[in-house]
Amino acid sequence: MTNTSCALGDADVTSVLHPYTDARQHQALGPLMIERGQGIYVYDSEGKEYIEAMSGLWSVALGFSEERLVAAAEAQLRTLPFYHIFNRKAHAPSTKLASKLLELAPVPMSKVFFTNSGSEANDTVVKLIWYRNNALGKPLKKKLISRLNAYHGVTVMSASLTGLPNNHRGFDLPLGPVLHVSCPHFYRFGKQGETEEQYADRLAQELEALILKEGADTIAAFFGEPLMGAGGVLVPPRTYWQKIQAVCRKYDILLIADEVICGFGRTGSMFGCDTFDIYPDAMLVSKQLSSSYQPIAAVLINESIFEPIADQSHQIGTLGHGFTATGHPVASAVSLENIRIIQEDNLVARAAEIGALLNEKLGAFHKHPLVGEVRGQGLIAAVELVSDKATKARFASPGSVGAYLAQRAQHHGVITRNIGDAIAFCPPLVTSEKQTLDIVERFARALDDTEKWYSTQMV
Repeated sequence: MTNTSCALGDADVTSVLHPYTDARQHQALGPLMIERGQGIYVYDSEGKEYIEAMSGLWSVALGFSEERLVAAAEAQLRTLPFYHIFNRKAHAPSTKLASKLLELAPVPMSKVFFTNSGSEANDTVVKLIWYRNNALGKPLKKKLISRLNAYHGVTVMSASLTGLPNNHRGFDLPLGPVLHVSCPHFYRFGKQGETEEQYADRLAQELEALILKEGADTIAAFFGEPLMGAGGVLVPPRTYWQKIQAVCRKYDILLIADEVICGFGRTGSMFGCDTFDIYPDAMLVSKQLSSSYQPIAAVLINESIFEPIADQSHQIGTLGHGFTATGHPVASAVSLENIRIIQEDNLVARAAEIGALLNEKLGAFHKHPLVGEVRGQGLIAAVELVSDKATKARFASPGSVGAYLAQRAQHHGVITRNIGDAIAFCPPLVTSEKQTLDIVERFARALDDTEKWYSTQMV
C-alpha cells in the first residue's frame, strides 16, 4: 500500500518528475514519503519503521543519523560554505580529501578531479581520456568498451556506457563510440560443463576479438565495475579480471574501474580493486565517499593519463572542464570525516564479517523453489528468483515476481531492490549482527508471501 499523507501543506506530492519511476503510476499512486532516519532505519510520514537494506542507493555507509558528519558539515558551512577551485583557486577541504584518496588508492594514482555524481565522474574520465589521446597524437583512439548489464550512470555518455536497455530506450542511446561485450554472470551465461575459469577465458577471447575487429588503435579504454551493482549484484567469475586486464595491457587500452558502489568497504576491502586484484589506470568513486550526506564524486587518474593532459592544458592555456561545485568545501569536509569514521571504526573489516553472515543466511534459501542463485561479496548480495530451478528459466513476465516480493518486503518493514527478479541487499556498513538476522527474517516472510501468491498465478 502506498503512503502519500504527510505534513506538506499545499504541496503536491506528484509535483516531482521522479527518476527510475513510471510517471503515470506515480500520478495515480503517489510516493512513499520518508520523513526521517535513525541508524539503519528510515521512517515514513505515518511513523512506520523500515530497515533500509539498500543503504538508500547503495550509499549510506554510516546510516542515516551520524552526528559527526552533521557536525563536519555545520563547521564547514560556518567557515567557508562555498568556494570554487577554478583558475588556480583552492581550499583546504578538497585539497586534503584529494591527498587522502591518493593515499588510499590501491595502485599509484597522480591526481584527483572532483565531480558531483558518479555519472559526471564517468563523463569526465571519458573527456579526459579523449583529451589525453589527442595530446598524444592519437585522434582515432576514442572508442570505449563497456559490458552488458553494466551501470555507469545516466548522463548522455555515462548512460551510453551503461549496458541496461531501459537506460537507452527512448533516449537514442548508446552513442556510437561505445561498444558492449558480454555480461560476466556465470550462473546465467556459463555453458553446460564449463568452469568459471573457462568462462573467463571465453569472455577474454570475446574482448580480444572485438578489439581486433575494431582496431586496437581506435579503442581508448575498457570500463568496468569490480562487482556489477545495479545490473544485479554480479560477482565476477574466478580469474575474470586477471584475463581482462591482460587483454587491455596487450593492446594499450586503459582500464577504468568504476568503484562508485564498491568503494570504501562495500566488498569487504577498501576498494573492489583490492578484492579482485584489479590494477586500473583510473578510478571513479562516489556514494559511500560521503555516505551520500553530500553529493560528491571523484576521478583518480594515474601519471600516464595526467602528464599528456597537463601538457595539452598548457598548450591550450586551460583545461576547459569543471563544475560550479567541483570539490565543494562542505561535501569535501563531510567526506573526510566519513573516511575517518570508516577507518577508526574498522568498518571495512566489519563489512567483511557481517557480509559473510548475510551471505550465509541468504544461502539457506538455495533450496527454496523460487530461488535460482544466491550471490554476493562483502556486504552486498542478491537472491535471484526463477520459475524453474533446473533450467534457470525466467518468469513469463520478467521482473514481476521480484517486484511483488520487494513490495511484500516493504510491507514487512525492509526496503530492498528488485533488479529483474534479483532481490538486492546492500545494508549500511554499521549494520549489526542482530539487524542482519532481522533483514533475513523479514525477507523470508516476504518470500513465503510471494510463493503463495505465485502459486495462485499458476493455476
